[in-house]
Parts: sequence; structure tokens; C-alpha cells
Amino acid sequence: MMQEEITEQVKEVIPKNIWDTMQDFFSYEIFHFGEEHQIKLTVGLLFFVLLILVITSVFLKFFKRIVTRKLNRGDKQKFESVFSFSKYFVYLIVIFFTLDSIGFNITAIFAASAALLVGVGLALQTFFQDILSGIFIFIDQTVHVGDIIELDGKVGRVEEIKLRTTRAVTIDNKVLIIPNHKYLTSILYNWTQNGKVTRESITVGVAYGSDTELIKELLTKAALSNTYVLKEPAPLVLFTDFADSSLNFKLIFSINDSFQAVVPQSEIRFEIDRLFREHNISIPFPQRVVTMVKE
Repeated sequence: MMQEEITEQVKEVIPKNIWDTMQDFFSYEIFHFGEEHQIKLTVGLLFFVLLILVITSVFLKFFKRIVTRKLNRGDKQKFESVFSFSKYFVYLIVIFFTLDSIGFNITAIFAASAALLVGVGLALQTFFQDILSGIFIFIDQTVHVGDIIELDGKVGRVEEIKLRTTRAVTIDNKVLIIPNHKYLTSILYNWTQNGKVTRESITVGVAYGSDTELIKELLTKAALSNTYVLKEPAPLVLFTDFADSSLNFKLIFSINDSFQAVVPQSEIRFEIDRLFREHNISIPFPQRVVTMVKE
């Protein structure tokens, strides 16, 4: 009897071995809640989920490196934009499958957070519109990096397309951050979708009695003297109207950088003014005659 009591006392004094200590540590319960569908989180479960996430992260990086290795710069940027968003869905799915495979009650999580998820979805409605619009841009190729676009009266060259926003730079070097849902709710003008060569125009009016053939020749000469203007297709001069006080002409010419269109337009106007002065051609302006009658 005495020997058995001594043995029990020794067992209480001798510490547990390392394996038992680790088991106790990993089975330590961090928190739990719920009655019917009880949710428990232990240290071991937390470490297991973290390990799965690390393995998933390594796999995604390897997959991204393999896919983008032979893509050009534009396609690589598009893929990275989609990938940066899609990888969070992958992480979420991996977490759910991992928890479900080890007996974690996923149904209880959804039941407990259903109202919260509805509220978050309503609050992030515009955010998800931007995401869906970004996906549509990548699928239907509406806009590419380098395109010149006009949206809500703003003109810019597209520098970067992300899944939620598009970054464009205006001619005065201001940055436009465009939410992608604007592409679905507004009219978009893509100046360069048919190619970089675009047709620009300048209108001018001359006085009645002017030599129209000479006007056509001078306007063509002014256009061809500018280094921005392409020789082919050749500039075109249209006689557009017999206006109230002027004969109206439209000069149409082609350039290969519509983003800089204001520069050749301004230079050509300077040249037109010089040529008209040189040939004594006047540009009329509205005049009003006021007659005063004395009674």
C-alpha cells in the first residue's frame, strides 16, 4: 500500500513527455461559440490552415510565373490584374475546403454571418460593379494600354488597366483614375481602336468674293507644311457652307498621334493666318449696324 502511494506521488512530480505537451498545446481551444452548431478553433487547427495557405501561396506564385513568362507587356499587365483579384477567391475556397475536411462546421459559419454578408454586399455594390466591368474589359478587349479614350468629356492615354480602375494620363500630364463601371454607364470614345492614325479638322471662314480655289490651295499648303501631318492620305478641303457673313471651309488632315492633336491644329492655324495675310484674304467677323432715328 505504501509503495503504491509513493508511485502515484512520483507520477505527479514527473513532468509529461514532449509529445504529450505538444498534444496539449495543439488541442488548446482558442475560442468557441454557438449552441446547436458549435464552432471551435484550436491551436492545431489554426496552424494547419496557415500551412495550407502557405502551400497555396507558393503554388499560385509558381503558376503565375509559368503563365506570364511568354506574355507581352500589355497581356502580362491584364493577367496580373485578373490574377491579383482571383487569388483571393482561391484562398477563400481553399480555406473552406480545408475547414470542411477536418470537421469544422462551415454551415454554422454561414448561418452566423448571413446578415453580415448581405450588409457588406449592399455596401460594396459599386465595388463589385467595377470588378465585373474590369472583367468585361479584359474579355471583349474594349480598351488596351496605349489607347486614347474620351469619357465624360475627359481625354487621356491609357497607362494601366486594373480590375477595379483604369489609369489614364491627360495631355497636360494629369492622371485620371477611372472606375471601371463608367464603361458600362457612359459612352466611351476610343480614338485609336481603328489604329493610331486619326483624322483631325480645322474650320475657317473667309469673306464673300474671295477666290475659293486659292483658299483650297492655301489650306492644303498650310496642312502639308506641318511635320505632324501625314502626306498620305492627303489633306482634304471641303467647302461646307454659304454662311451669313462668310464662306465656310473645313480642312481635314491625318496625324499618327491624336493625343497631341491640339499642337498641329494650333500650328496650322498660325500658318493659315500668315498665308491669308500674305494673299490679302480677310476672315470676316460678325458686325452689327445700329441706326439711331431722331424724332
